[in-house]
Amino acid sequence: MAKLTKKKKEALSKYDPSQQYSLAEASSIVKDITTTKFDASIDLDIRLGVDPRKADQMVRGVVALPHGIGKEVKVLVLCSPDKEEEAKEAGADFVGLDEFITKIEGGWTDIDVIITTPNVMAKVGRLGRVLGPRGLMPNPKSGTVTLDVGKAVNEVKAGKIDFKVDKFGIIHASVGKASFSAEKIQENAEELILTISKLKPTAAKGTYFKSIHLSSTMSSGIVIDKSSIQGL
Repeated sequence: MAKLTKKKKEALSKYDPSQQYSLAEASSIVKDITTTKFDASIDLDIRLGVDPRKADQMVRGVVALPHGIGKEVKVLVLCSPDKEEEAKEAGADFVGLDEFITKIEGGWTDIDVIITTPNVMAKVGRLGRVLGPRGLMPNPKSGTVTLDVGKAVNEVKAGKIDFKVDKFGIIHASVGKASFSAEKIQENAEELILTISKLKPTAAKGTYFKSIHLSSTMSSGIVIDKSSIQGL
């Protein structure tokens, strides 16, 4: 068995990995066991009872976290000239079209979210090979292909995130930073979990929420007691 580091031993003295904890307890514990020098990301890993290989069991959506994720989100808006001013006023970091398409084709992806308008999707679609694997491809379902670019930029900047189940049936999503209060972590996590609960595919049978773990960038996962979440 691998030797436990001092930090790992210290973390294990604060909680029992084999036990389930309420979301409120876990939100406090995750702060206690995070010892990184940087402001670590707090993440939820939610294993669902779905088969994502089947189109009718794909779970994806968007949620506006009440306290954001504690990170400055870099937004690129790809649009025609008539929408540029609206995007800039809303706070987009980069606005344009052809020059950014050329940059992305050359490998530039130093952005977190891309928002575009339907009339330029034909051009943006060429970038699927670069953007798809990085989860950056705009999508009408996540609100990133829209005529209302100002509203979309505002929502993303305010803490709206999109999530999607991976091929193993797990949703990974950030719900804040270690510097957040335990209450803010809990409220963000609840918002995400309850949003996912409303998206249960009718084709999914049996237990929908198989397991929920809360962790930080370098910590082990804390098992959440699902019965502690109201409305689940």
